[in-house]
Amino acid sequence: MFAMAEDSIRTATVKGKEVPYDPASLRRVQEHPCFSEKACHAFGRCHVPVAPKCNIQCNYCIRDFDCVNESRPGVTTRVLKPQEAVEMLRKALEKFPYIKVVGIAGPGEPLANEETFETLRLLHEQFPNVIKCISTNGLLLPDKIDLLHKYDVGNVTVTLNAIDPEIGAKIYEFVTYKGKRYKGVEGAKILLENQLRGIEMAVERKMFVKINTVYIPGINDHHIPEIAKKVGEMGVYNFNVIPLIPQYKFADVTPPTPEMKRKMQDACAPFVRQMRHCARCRSDAIGRLGRDVQSCLYAVKNVGD
Repeated sequence: MFAMAEDSIRTATVKGKEVPYDPASLRRVQEHPCFSEKACHAFGRCHVPVAPKCNIQCNYCIRDFDCVNESRPGVTTRVLKPQEAVEMLRKALEKFPYIKVVGIAGPGEPLANEETFETLRLLHEQFPNVIKCISTNGLLLPDKIDLLHKYDVGNVTVTLNAIDPEIGAKIYEFVTYKGKRYKGVEGAKILLENQLRGIEMAVERKMFVKINTVYIPGINDHHIPEIAKKVGEMGVYNFNVIPLIPQYKFADVTPPTPEMKRKMQDACAPFVRQMRHCARCRSDAIGRLGRDVQSCLYAVKNVGD
């Protein structure tokens, strides 16, 4: 049974061995609202939407810009340039000093956009004490992990919806890797191999890794505890079951109920710590989880003015 209190985290499991964290790095959990249920009540995050391009197409994903009435990944008021993102964070910290984290979560795939790395470079130089966080599909994680480490990204979220390429083939329409588009099991296999290698590399670098898994009834529901078991063995920090939002090719799939989600979390809990307080944030979310305030900062078109 997996049962370790959040306050007791002092080591990372790297290739089966317990490796101590630097005590200073523990604030990446203690002050990060997605990695700590305690932190979500006290601290906030600022997502900067600098990454519009994506290298895969999920059958549940639609990316929208200027969609103010929706709160879900892939939605942003507008895409920012790297310097605009820095100024957005500056304004957010001045107005809301409880913000401790800056994250890049889209609206596309952060690691497939060079603007992500220019933004991280600027943030590393100008805001060294702000926790840096990335959300990724993991396809390019092995290629970019050392660059993330260089810019002090200590928290990484990987969306991992299957550890069986046959199931993954039902979830992903295509995967674009090294200039070539792959479909079906072939594409899902390439994605999975890179995801698992990237997670392993992140854990080796003592990054705190969170796994997001979209709960898709009839597609991967029977498979999710296996994913939890696998990533728990790999040493990830926590696991987030996200109910499907029915859209695109899965528009006719009935999403799981809150009770179904809770039962799935309970089934996964023996293997890895569960995140039970997810708010399914927008790519431009600012503030505490579930209490976003980005609209007041995006009201001025030129955030650097």
